[in-house]
Amino acid sequence: MQAEHAINAMIQLRKGGQSRVGPDRIRLLEVIGELGSISAAAKTVGLSYKGAWDAVQAMNNLFERPLVVAQPGGKLGGAASITPVGQAVVLAYRKVEADLSDAISQLEQHLSDGSTPLEKVIRSLSMKTSARNALRGVVQSVAEGAVNSEVTLKISEDAEIVAIVTRESIAELGLAPGREAVAIIKSSFVILAKGDEPLKVSARNRLVGTVARHDVGAVNDEVVLDIGGGKSITATITRESGKDLQFAPGERGQALIKASHVILAVD
Repeated sequence: MQAEHAINAMIQLRKGGQSRVGPDRIRLLEVIGELGSISAAAKTVGLSYKGAWDAVQAMNNLFERPLVVAQPGGKLGGAASITPVGQAVVLAYRKVEADLSDAISQLEQHLSDGSTPLEKVIRSLSMKTSARNALRGVVQSVAEGAVNSEVTLKISEDAEIVAIVTRESIAELGLAPGREAVAIIKSSFVILAKGDEPLKVSARNRLVGTVARHDVGAVNDEVVLDIGGGKSITATITRESGKDLQFAPGERGQALIKASHVILAVD
Protein backbone atom coordinates (compact mmCIF):
# COMPACT_ATOMS: atom_id res chain seq x y z
CA MET A 1 0.00 0.00 0.00
CA GLN A 2 1.43 3.36 -1.01
CA ALA A 3 1.86 5.97 1.70
CA GLU A 4 -0.25 9.09 1.41
CA HIS A 5 1.52 12.22 0.25
CA ALA A 6 2.09 14.91 2.84
CA ILE A 7 0.28 18.21 2.47
CA ASN A 8 2.52 20.97 1.11
CA ALA A 9 2.06 24.73 1.33
CA MET A 10 3.07 27.13 -1.44
CA ILE A 11 3.84 30.85 -0.98
CA GLN A 12 3.54 33.42 -3.75
CA LEU A 13 4.68 37.04 -3.64
CA ARG A 14 2.70 39.63 -5.57
CA LYS A 15 2.31 43.41 -5.59
CA GLY A 16 -0.64 44.97 -7.40
CA GLY A 17 -1.13 43.43 -10.81
CA GLN A 18 2.50 42.43 -11.26
CA SER A 19 3.61 38.89 -12.00
CA ARG A 20 3.69 36.44 -9.12
CA VAL A 21 6.95 35.20 -7.62
CA GLY A 22 6.70 31.68 -6.28
CA PRO A 23 8.99 28.77 -5.37
CA ASP A 24 10.19 28.20 -8.95
CA ARG A 25 11.47 31.76 -9.31
CA ILE A 26 13.00 31.74 -5.83
CA ARG A 27 14.84 28.58 -6.85
CA LEU A 28 16.06 30.33 -10.02
CA LEU A 29 17.31 33.18 -7.84
CA GLU A 30 19.24 30.73 -5.65
CA VAL A 31 20.86 29.01 -8.65
CA ILE A 32 21.87 32.35 -10.21
CA GLY A 33 23.62 33.13 -6.95
CA GLU A 34 25.40 29.77 -7.04
CA LEU A 35 26.45 29.81 -10.71
CA GLY A 36 26.84 33.53 -11.41
CA SER A 37 25.07 33.20 -14.75
CA ILE A 38 21.44 33.51 -15.81
CA SER A 39 21.87 31.22 -18.84
CA ALA A 40 23.56 28.51 -16.75
CA ALA A 41 20.88 28.84 -14.09
CA ALA A 42 18.18 28.55 -16.76
CA LYS A 43 19.60 25.21 -17.94
CA THR A 44 19.83 23.93 -14.37
CA VAL A 45 16.20 24.69 -13.50
CA GLY A 46 14.82 23.73 -16.92
CA LEU A 47 13.92 27.16 -18.30
CA SER A 48 14.64 28.72 -21.66
CA TYR A 49 17.12 31.58 -21.78
CA LYS A 50 14.27 34.05 -22.47
CA GLY A 51 12.10 32.52 -19.76
CA ALA A 52 14.85 32.98 -17.18
CA TRP A 53 15.39 36.62 -18.22
CA ASP A 54 11.65 37.29 -18.03
CA ALA A 55 11.56 35.77 -14.53
CA VAL A 56 14.52 37.90 -13.40
CA GLN A 57 12.85 41.03 -14.76
CA ALA A 58 9.60 40.16 -12.96
CA MET A 59 11.44 39.67 -9.66
CA ASN A 60 13.39 42.91 -10.05
CA ASN A 61 10.17 44.80 -10.81
CA LEU A 62 8.44 43.44 -7.72
CA PHE A 63 10.82 45.13 -5.29
CA GLU A 64 12.07 48.70 -4.94
CA ARG A 65 15.66 47.59 -5.57
CA PRO A 66 16.86 44.84 -7.93
CA LEU A 67 17.40 41.29 -6.71
CA VAL A 68 19.72 40.41 -9.61
CA VAL A 69 22.30 42.52 -11.44
CA ALA A 70 23.49 41.15 -14.74
CA GLN A 71 25.45 41.95 -17.87
CA PRO A 72 23.71 40.28 -20.83
CA GLY A 73 26.02 37.97 -22.73
CA GLY A 74 23.59 36.19 -25.02
CA LYS A 75 22.93 32.47 -24.81
CA LEU A 76 26.61 31.86 -24.05
CA GLY A 77 26.01 33.64 -20.77
CA GLY A 78 27.04 36.82 -19.04
CA ALA A 79 27.98 37.61 -15.47
CA ALA A 80 25.13 37.81 -12.99
CA SER A 81 24.98 38.13 -9.23
CA ILE A 82 22.43 38.29 -6.44
CA THR A 83 22.27 41.62 -4.64
CA PRO A 84 22.05 41.87 -0.83
CA VAL A 85 18.32 42.55 -1.31
CA GLY A 86 18.03 39.36 -3.36
CA GLN A 87 19.82 37.35 -0.68
CA ALA A 88 17.50 38.78 1.98
CA VAL A 89 14.42 37.89 -0.10
CA VAL A 90 15.60 34.29 -0.54
CA LEU A 91 16.36 33.93 3.17
CA ALA A 92 13.03 35.45 4.23
CA TYR A 93 11.08 33.34 1.73
CA ARG A 94 12.72 30.08 2.85
CA LYS A 95 12.13 30.91 6.53
CA VAL A 96 8.45 31.63 6.00
CA GLU A 97 8.12 28.54 3.79
CA ALA A 98 9.70 26.32 6.47
CA ASP A 99 7.57 27.82 9.25
CA LEU A 100 4.39 27.37 7.21
CA SER A 101 5.28 23.79 6.31
CA ASP A 102 5.97 23.06 9.97
CA ALA A 103 2.60 24.52 10.98
CA ILE A 104 0.76 22.50 8.30
CA SER A 105 2.61 19.34 9.37
CA GLN A 106 1.59 19.89 12.99
CA LEU A 107 -2.01 20.59 12.00
CA GLU A 108 -2.14 17.42 9.92
CA GLN A 109 -0.57 15.38 12.73
CA HIS A 110 -2.93 16.72 15.41
CA LEU A 111 -6.07 16.31 13.32
CA SER A 112 -5.20 12.83 12.05
CA ASP A 113 -5.46 11.21 15.48
CA GLY A 114 -8.84 12.85 16.15
CA SER A 115 -8.04 13.25 19.84
CA THR A 116 -7.12 16.95 19.92
CA PRO A 117 -9.87 19.61 19.90
CA LEU A 118 -9.56 22.05 16.98
CA GLU A 119 -9.35 25.14 19.20
CA LYS A 120 -6.44 23.57 21.07
CA VAL A 121 -4.61 22.88 17.79
CA ILE A 122 -5.06 26.48 16.63
CA ARG A 123 -3.89 27.82 19.98
CA SER A 124 -0.79 25.63 19.78
CA LEU A 125 0.04 26.88 16.29
CA SER A 126 -0.42 30.53 17.28
CA MET A 127 1.93 30.02 20.23
CA LYS A 128 4.47 28.58 17.79
CA THR A 129 4.63 31.86 15.88
CA SER A 130 4.81 34.15 18.92
CA ALA A 131 8.42 33.25 19.77
CA ARG A 132 11.35 31.71 17.88
CA ASN A 133 11.39 28.68 20.19
CA ALA A 134 8.04 28.00 21.85
CA LEU A 135 7.74 24.33 22.78
CA ARG A 136 4.40 23.21 24.21
CA GLY A 137 4.30 20.29 26.63
CA VAL A 138 2.96 18.86 29.86
CA VAL A 139 4.56 19.27 33.28
CA GLN A 140 5.97 15.92 34.42
CA SER A 141 7.41 16.89 37.77
CA VAL A 142 8.18 19.83 40.05
CA ALA A 143 11.18 19.52 42.39
CA GLU A 144 10.90 22.30 44.96
CA GLY A 145 13.94 23.97 46.52
CA ALA A 146 14.41 26.61 49.20
CA VAL A 147 14.20 29.47 46.67
CA ASN A 148 13.93 27.99 43.20
CA SER A 149 12.19 24.94 41.80
CA GLU A 150 13.04 22.62 38.92
CA VAL A 151 10.20 21.94 36.50
CA THR A 152 10.38 19.13 33.96
CA LEU A 153 8.22 19.62 30.87
CA LYS A 154 7.60 16.71 28.49
CA ILE A 155 7.49 18.24 25.00
CA SER A 156 7.32 15.03 22.94
CA GLU A 157 7.38 11.28 23.34
CA ASP A 158 11.18 11.27 23.65
CA ALA A 159 12.12 14.79 24.74
CA GLU A 160 11.91 16.82 27.93
CA ILE A 161 12.87 20.36 28.89
CA VAL A 162 13.97 21.31 32.40
CA ALA A 163 13.47 24.87 33.65
CA ILE A 164 14.58 26.60 36.85
CA VAL A 165 11.91 28.99 38.15
CA THR A 166 11.18 30.64 41.46
CA ARG A 167 8.75 29.07 43.92
CA GLU A 168 6.65 32.20 43.60
CA SER A 169 6.35 31.62 39.84
CA ILE A 170 5.34 28.01 40.46
CA ALA A 171 2.40 29.23 42.56
CA GLU A 172 1.42 32.08 40.21
CA LEU A 173 1.46 29.90 37.11
CA GLY A 174 -0.15 26.93 38.82
CA LEU A 175 2.59 24.60 37.64
CA ALA A 176 1.95 21.02 38.72
CA PRO A 177 2.16 17.58 37.09
CA GLY A 178 -0.36 17.32 34.26
CA ARG A 179 -0.52 21.10 33.67
CA GLU A 180 0.11 22.26 30.11
CA ALA A 181 2.83 24.86 29.67
CA VAL A 182 5.08 26.34 26.99
CA ALA A 183 8.88 26.51 27.20
CA ILE A 184 10.15 29.70 25.55
CA ILE A 185 13.85 29.83 24.65
CA LYS A 186 15.72 32.60 22.86
CA SER A 187 17.59 31.26 19.84
CA SER A 188 20.78 32.95 21.06
CA PHE A 189 20.62 30.84 24.25
CA VAL A 190 20.84 27.59 22.29
CA ILE A 191 24.33 26.07 22.02
CA LEU A 192 24.84 23.62 19.15
CA ALA A 193 27.17 20.65 18.82
CA LYS A 194 27.60 18.15 16.01
CA GLY A 195 26.68 14.49 16.37
CA ASP A 196 24.43 12.83 18.92
CA GLU A 197 26.98 11.38 21.34
CA PRO A 198 26.41 12.63 24.93
CA LEU A 199 28.76 15.44 25.96
CA LYS A 200 29.98 16.30 29.44
CA VAL A 201 28.58 19.79 29.84
CA SER A 202 26.91 21.78 32.60
CA ALA A 203 23.82 22.58 30.49
CA ARG A 204 20.81 20.76 31.96
CA ASN A 205 19.00 20.30 28.66
CA ARG A 206 20.22 18.27 25.71
CA LEU A 207 17.95 17.89 22.69
CA VAL A 208 19.14 15.59 19.91
CA GLY A 209 17.89 15.78 16.35
CA THR A 210 18.57 16.25 12.66
CA VAL A 211 19.64 19.50 11.00
CA ALA A 212 16.65 20.76 8.98
CA ARG A 213 18.39 23.82 7.56
CA HIS A 214 21.38 26.11 7.99
CA ASP A 215 20.76 29.70 6.87
CA VAL A 216 23.90 31.78 6.39
CA GLY A 217 23.88 35.46 7.35
CA ALA A 218 26.35 38.31 7.20
CA VAL A 219 27.04 38.28 10.96
CA ASN A 220 25.01 35.39 12.39
CA ASP A 221 23.79 32.06 11.05
CA GLU A 222 20.52 30.36 11.93
CA VAL A 223 20.36 26.59 12.32
CA VAL A 224 17.11 24.67 12.75
CA LEU A 225 17.23 21.25 14.39
CA ASP A 226 14.34 18.81 13.96
CA ILE A 227 14.02 17.10 17.35
CA GLY A 228 11.14 14.79 16.39
CA GLY A 229 7.52 14.69 17.41
CA GLY A 230 6.75 17.60 15.12
CA LYS A 231 9.04 19.85 17.17
CA SER A 232 12.10 21.83 16.16
CA ILE A 233 14.50 24.20 17.85
CA THR A 234 16.30 27.16 16.31
CA ALA A 235 19.75 28.40 17.27
CA THR A 236 21.48 31.64 16.31
CA ILE A 237 25.24 31.21 16.05
CA THR A 238 28.04 33.46 14.84
CA ARG A 239 29.09 33.36 11.19
CA GLU A 240 32.52 32.15 12.36
CA SER A 241 30.97 29.21 14.22
CA GLY A 242 28.84 28.46 11.17
CA LYS A 243 31.97 28.24 9.01
CA ASP A 244 33.79 26.05 11.52
CA LEU A 245 30.94 23.62 12.22
CA GLN A 246 29.33 23.53 8.74
CA PHE A 247 25.96 22.15 9.81
CA ALA A 248 24.53 20.33 6.79
CA PRO A 249 20.85 19.37 6.40
CA GLY A 250 20.31 15.72 7.27
CA GLU A 251 23.21 15.35 9.70
CA ARG A 252 22.78 14.73 13.40
CA GLY A 253 23.24 17.49 15.94
CA GLN A 254 22.34 18.44 19.48
CA ALA A 255 21.06 21.57 21.18
CA LEU A 256 22.31 22.39 24.68
CA ILE A 257 20.32 24.80 26.86
CA LYS A 258 20.82 25.89 30.45
CA ALA A 259 17.76 25.33 32.64
CA SER A 260 17.97 28.97 33.78
CA HIS A 261 17.55 30.10 30.16
CA VAL A 262 14.13 28.44 29.81
CA ILE A 263 11.06 30.62 30.44
CA LEU A 264 7.78 28.87 31.20
CA ALA A 265 4.40 30.27 30.20
CA VAL A 266 0.83 29.05 30.55
CA ASP A 267 -2.39 29.94 28.71
